Parts: sequence; C-alpha cells; structure tokens
Amino acid sequence: MTSAHEAWLALTSEEAIDPALPICDPHHHLWDRPGFVIQPRYFLEELLRDAGSGHNIVRTVFVECHAMYRRDGPPEMQPVGETEFVQGIAAQSASGQYGTTAVAAGIVSFADLTLGDAVAPVLEAHAAAGAHRLAGIRHASAYDPSPQISSYRSPPKGLLSDDRFRAGFAQLQKHGLSFDAWLYHPQLAELASLARAFPQMTIVLDHIGGPLGIGPYAGRRDEVFRDWQAGIVELAACPNVVVKLGGLGMTVCGFGWRERDRPPSSVELARACAPYYLFCIERFGVERCMFESNFPVDKVSYSYSVMWNAFKRITVGFSAGERAALFHDTAARVYRLLG
Repeated sequence: MTSAHEAWLALTSEEAIDPALPICDPHHHLWDRPGFVIQPRYFLEELLRDAGSGHNIVRTVFVECHAMYRRDGPPEMQPVGETEFVQGIAAQSASGQYGTTAVAAGIVSFADLTLGDAVAPVLEAHAAAGAHRLAGIRHASAYDPSPQISSYRSPPKGLLSDDRFRAGFAQLQKHGLSFDAWLYHPQLAELASLARAFPQMTIVLDHIGGPLGIGPYAGRRDEVFRDWQAGIVELAACPNVVVKLGGLGMTVCGFGWRERDRPPSSVELARACAPYYLFCIERFGVERCMFESNFPVDKVSYSYSVMWNAFKRITVGFSAGERAALFHDTAARVYRLLG
C-alpha cells in the first residue's frame, strides 16, 4: 500500500467490535500488480496485517484476480499458475508459523468456460494444483456498454447466455465445483436465467451484483437501487444462488469515499450499506448470505477493521445463530471448508 493511502486510512481508526466473533472472509485477492496504485503488492504478509487488525478472521477464500499465470504452455492452461501460486501461500499459512488464520482455505480459480467441454482438462489441472482447496471457478461477465465503466477481463455482452459458455458451465457441476458470478446490476436477470437452467449448480453472486453509480448511472442512485432490487428479487427465487455482501467500496459503485478528506467511519459505512445488505438478507435468508471483504480492491475506500465493524453494526439486532451464518457458516458450507 502506498504510504499516502496508508496515512489516509489511518485517519479513521476504530477498535474491533465483538472481536471474538469467528469470521470466514470468503473473498479476497493475492497479487503483485504494480499498476494497482493503492495496493500494488498483496501477499500473505499484507493480508495478515489487515486480518490481524482486531477481528477474529479464522479462515479465508481466495478468488481469482489474473495473478501469476504461467508464462508458457497452452493459453487455456496458463491460469493454472495462479492456483499453483495461491496453493503455495495456503501451505505457507497452514504451517502455523504465521498465526491462526487459515489463508486461502478455499480457492476460486479462473477457467475459460467458453471452451465448452474442452474446459474439462483445465478444471482437472486446477484441481491437481489446488488439491483439496479448490472450491470453484469464476469467469467474470461484468459488462456495460458505457466506455466510462471498465470491465474486468472485458467480457462480451450476453456471455452467460452463450452456448459455448453454458457447455463449459455444465462441466463445473461434473467436477463438483461452484461458480462465482461477477456482473453489474443490469445483468442480474441474465444470471437468474443461468441459475434456472442449472438448478443443481451452486452459484455465488459476488458483491451483491455490482450496483453501478458512475458514468451514465451517476446521480441516479434511487433509480439504480430500485432496478437492483428487482434483479435481486428474481435471483433470490433461485434456491441454488447465494450472495456475498460486500463490494460497495469499489469505485464503480460511485459512493466516492476515496475522494473524501478522511475515510468513512463504521457508523457512516453501515448507514450507507445497510439498505443493500439487509434487502439481500431479507430475500435470500442468512443461510444464503455471507459477508466479504473484497480486499484489497475495497481498500481504496476504507480499512479492513472499519469494514467489519460496519457489518457488525448492521447485524447488531440479529440472533447469535444468524450472525454465525452471515460471518462464517454460510461461507464455510458453500465453499466446503468444514473439514
């Protein structure tokens, strides 16, 4: 992290609320990415520094981020390098020399599902590289026609309906893998269609479906919220879909926290995020919801400790069992981390 951003985050410092509550962080990245100005390097040391800020992070799930691909070999096999890299960090964490957090206890890798049936050898290579930790695959489909909205991996419009993609998607079920979906809120109906077509397949919606707030969506938060709600209602009707509660710190969501003189407090953050997260909990239920960090991406807007404090404030009136599901148990079950 750049020293300037570190100093900015430090302007809002809080003690952890309910520090004993066990947490599984089901969404973070690990990378060495000089082009990412805020956090160009995020390895085990950097993650543990965040995870060790006062909350009880007992295990985590790594989600693909196009890091450490193989330099050589068939293009479709190059992403296996990322699984090999993360498996090494997970083994390092499991040695017990770096604290009690089981980092990357689960791994969500990338495979090009438009390969159709030919993706099977890629999935097998990921499984061999990740051993028991490989839990799922993410093939991002976040697309918007506006040039003001960037798209990770630049997927084509309508990817989730593509016949080749769906043939590859079917292979996930055969290999016992879940699917992480990253898209924007206007695409929620597309994901619902996919979920209905594969009712036995576990689908994890990342970042509550990416409600947009920049470009042509700037200044239209109420309208976007209503459209997003309609998409969430349709998706929640699919019992095979679960949702990650987080991601609103991303620049694309348009809250503008990064441009402030100081980061938001957990009270401010809870106030802004609660309508989204509580609506998801209402529609999906706690057994299909899990809080996530999306670090270091969301670190552009707030610190790890303040973020988890906000999540805890939002759920202050929930029962112990409901909070256990939201903060740990749903993620551990969905990503099969119970062993």
